[in-house]
Amino acid sequence: MRQSHIAIIGAPMDLGAGRRGVDMGPSALRVAGLNEKIASLGYEVEDLGNIVVDQPESLPVGAENARYLPQIAHTCARLARMVEKAAENGRVPLVLGGDHSVAMGTVAGMSAVFHQRAEKIGLIWIDAHADMNTPESSPSGNVHGMPLACIVGLGPRELANLAGFCPMVSPENVAIVGLRSVDEIERQNVRGAGVHPFTMRDIDERGLRSVMEEAIGHATRGTGGFHLSFDMDAVDPQEAPGVGTPVRGGITYRESHLAMETICDAGAMTSIEVVEVNPVIDEVNRTALLAVELIMSAMGKRIL
Repeated sequence: MRQSHIAIIGAPMDLGAGRRGVDMGPSALRVAGLNEKIASLGYEVEDLGNIVVDQPESLPVGAENARYLPQIAHTCARLARMVEKAAENGRVPLVLGGDHSVAMGTVAGMSAVFHQRAEKIGLIWIDAHADMNTPESSPSGNVHGMPLACIVGLGPRELANLAGFCPMVSPENVAIVGLRSVDEIERQNVRGAGVHPFTMRDIDERGLRSVMEEAIGHATRGTGGFHLSFDMDAVDPQEAPGVGTPVRGGITYRESHLAMETICDAGAMTSIEVVEVNPVIDEVNRTALLAVELIMSAMGKRIL
């Protein structure tokens, strides 16, 4: 890591999800010893607590094709300001989700910091899903299936313009790794946007190291570094059962660590978030414990 100070920010939001429980993800990660384990690597750790998130029970659902959209936009704007301030103070933001909608706030904050320096950032999105639906294409209306579309400028204006400019990240600097569940109409967005998708077939045929090296190449080309957004459902449910939307056939335990180790070796990660940990359906906090292990690998922990 370029900086020695880590700022942990909890984003306990499940407004964008169809299944409740991921709002407890930040607590599960902290209970798994996240702060102490990062500090054991030699980093100075500052836990900034959690952003304020409205509870869905007290809110109107709103439009069925983009449920809770205004509230998600407000929450992500709060997160963006917190992330931006931490980065401006020389901290590496580590955001704990929450559903994957929180990525819009994290990326907005980091993009704004680099925009002020006349630089741009790349994005590595490790996920079983593309998250490139729009309200027009989404079969569920759940916004956690739309954040990447918003980040590259395809989504609703109140989300796509969170950084004050659009797109937050140029599509050519976005790599999606681990795809295996993409909605029918969403495929058109993935194919047409200019992002770089790597499916599980690519990983099976080429190996994860080759895929990660190419993904990092896309995310670092002409950028000041990249943000890492890791959805725990990228990992196979046998290893990570406690996630918002599990899908069979994901990356293995060792592949997930190799992905994080390769990212660390690149030396270009500017910020990181881990999302969709759902303790309600987990087994004795297994998924949160694995998430902490993966964060450690991304931050430099080695076998020898």
